[in-house]
Amino acid sequence: MAARVIDVDMTGRTVVLTGASSGIGAAAALRLAGLGATVVPVGRSARRTAEVAARLGVEPIVADFGRLAEVRRLAETLLARCPRIDILANNAGALVSTRQVTGDGHELTFQANHLAPFLLTNLLLPRLRESARQAPVRIVTTSSLGNRFGRLRLDDLEWERRRYGGGWIAYSTTKLMNVLFTRELARRTAAVDIDAVSFHPDPGRAGKRAGGTRPEATPTNFASGSRLAPLVARTPLRRIQLTGEQGAMPLVWLAAAPEVAGSSGAYYDGFHRDARVNPQADDPRLATQLWERSAELLRAYL
Repeated sequence: MAARVIDVDMTGRTVVLTGASSGIGAAAALRLAGLGATVVPVGRSARRTAEVAARLGVEPIVADFGRLAEVRRLAETLLARCPRIDILANNAGALVSTRQVTGDGHELTFQANHLAPFLLTNLLLPRLRESARQAPVRIVTTSSLGNRFGRLRLDDLEWERRRYGGGWIAYSTTKLMNVLFTRELARRTAAVDIDAVSFHPDPGRAGKRAGGTRPEATPTNFASGSRLAPLVARTPLRRIQLTGEQGAMPLVWLAAAPEVAGSSGAYYDGFHRDARVNPQADDPRLATQLWERSAELLRAYL
């Protein structure tokens, strides 16, 4: 399949993009701005986020998803800065090789990959609903094909009872949570013009060839904290090893393309809708239970 050409006029559209300091997020921010969007880059690294923001001609916002108070402050800043939000791209993510507990008392991967974007989305949801009354809104969450290898246990969300698996098992489970979160979010926003989708950032072979020839293509920093990263090339998870430019292509398409409208709740593998997912992702009751449990854990911040 030929690489998708994304040529949509996004003038007047505001995009909030997390994980924008490097890799997929940085490349997507630049591409979306090139289509005319006003991009608000959010990143953990002050230096790298400032560099991306300077190229966009905007002010950066720095937030560490390992600190829930910073996520709350991020939402307050965004609400003050953005009268409307047309696209929320939940792209930030982390993978660490050993189990760590944040100052909030949660396992780090669970907090950074699920609780933090869940909190941010819910804090912004009133503004997103309001924006959707004027024009369609999208919430795009970066998941992974790794969701297929996860196993969600509501009685062990913090990985206190199971083998951590060098970080990959916990990571894959949070990517499953991303799909479940998206599907429950789609159900809860069905009455308004909001499309919530999740995706694995693989543009396919043609897209990789196209992305790989671009001078700004740089490797992502993903999995740099895992000692098992060299083993990924021997597993199906090797498809997460993309350049930022390659991985940005599906994110930009999902944020901008007219043909994505009406696909709320869908999971994409690159540009392919309704791709294979973990069987748990198709359990609507589990999606509701995860949402309710997450809201309970975040009660102090919601």
